[in-house]
Amino acid sequence: MYSAAILQTAVARLREGGLIAYPTEAVWGLGCDPDDPTALAQLLALKQRDPAKGLILIAASMTQLEPWLDGLAAPLRQRLADSWPGPLTWLVPDNGRSLALLRGDHDRVAVRVSDHPGVIALCSAFGGPLVSTSANRAGETPARDAATVRDYFGDAVTILDGPLGGQSRPSRIRDLSSGEWLRE
Repeated sequence: MYSAAILQTAVARLREGGLIAYPTEAVWGLGCDPDDPTALAQLLALKQRDPAKGLILIAASMTQLEPWLDGLAAPLRQRLADSWPGPLTWLVPDNGRSLALLRGDHDRVAVRVSDHPGVIALCSAFGGPLVSTSANRAGETPARDAATVRDYFGDAVTILDGPLGGQSRPSRIRDLSSGEWLRE
């Protein structure tokens, strides 16, 4: 989906603490390195998002999420494996791996393994999961194309243009421990 040069540019931007925008299953996402507190703070400020809400990690495979899943019981791991890849985000207990700006005021972290080819290529090139939050400021409609991302954020993000994944709405969100749906 993306050329090697585009992926190299995106990865370099992420490693420098920069922000990227990319299509996901239903809407455009904003992303950064989940282990970079400065990039996380920059992303939250750009979105004007309350840091208490937390952010989502998106990955190419369950293996990429392993540091955040360490210590999770086998039946819960199996529930994750059975549901992925796809547009289902799970809230998993934080094992101490997540930065505070990633998990917000929660004791859980949101994780998803995507089936979107562009997201898979991007996370594979980066070598791990990325932050994924809708590309819009708080209260605005999530972007569904690169032009809207540009209108919202200008040059503050590196845009990886491409098609959305065909879903009509953002991923569903479910708590892994309780089974409760937070967004269906």
